[in-house]
Amino acid sequence: MERLNELYSYREMILSMVRKDLKGRYKGSVLGFLWTFINPFMQLVIYTIVFSTFLKSGIEKYYLFLFVALIPWIFFSSALTGGAGSIIGQKDMVKKIYFPREVIPIAYVSSCFMNMLYSFIIVLIVVLFSGQGINFAAVFCLPIVMGIEYIMAIGIALFSSAITVYFRDVEHILGIVSQAWMYLTPIMYPATIIEGKYAILFKINPISAVILAYRDILYYGRVPDMGSLGYSFFCGIFILILGEIIFRKLQRRFAEEL
Repeated sequence: MERLNELYSYREMILSMVRKDLKGRYKGSVLGFLWTFINPFMQLVIYTIVFSTFLKSGIEKYYLFLFVALIPWIFFSSALTGGAGSIIGQKDMVKKIYFPREVIPIAYVSSCFMNMLYSFIIVLIVVLFSGQGINFAAVFCLPIVMGIEYIMAIGIALFSSAITVYFRDVEHILGIVSQAWMYLTPIMYPATIIEGKYAILFKINPISAVILAYRDILYYGRVPDMGSLGYSFFCGIFILILGEIIFRKLQRRFAEEL
């Protein structure tokens, strides 16, 4: 609780770092912050062309089926891979200033999360114009789903950022892990095709229920399975606590290793 209070007292620093990251992300480009909306829109255009013309999947409005799951996955993947290098990326600050070191990965994940929220403006517009319809009772579940994913992402970033300070190869290994994890998560395919002995991999994957919840809300227009989300929530809390324990143990020698 004492650590939480300390982190809360540094909330302005976290917000400042988030704003700086969001502003710097497209600094120097002509369109600037508009790329936050252009990127997901162009992805949608590409998926629509590819999966309606060349790779017909048999799933109605497959572009939407994929899009509503891919945007949350991009956030999670960014937290997994980019979060790993967050401490190294701020090594000068770590060496010179005292502050809770958790501020750095938390700020990085929060910046990615904000980017996802902006992308969801495009997602919601597309859902509205697709004719798929919106179930407002289901939409009210979105903050719960996003909160679970955010908790999980912070836990992973705490763990990976601390380990990467000591073993720089971790950042590159996590890129491969992210690719493998993506294929083990029902992003590009429906969960119903997973059968037999491989079904257990889907069930123990904590991000699966989160991705399916986004799809339930935005594609199927129904309230997600709260039982599965409950499992993901407890996994997220476990990952967060474990990440913080490992982070606090390893942070003692950050300045020496950087």
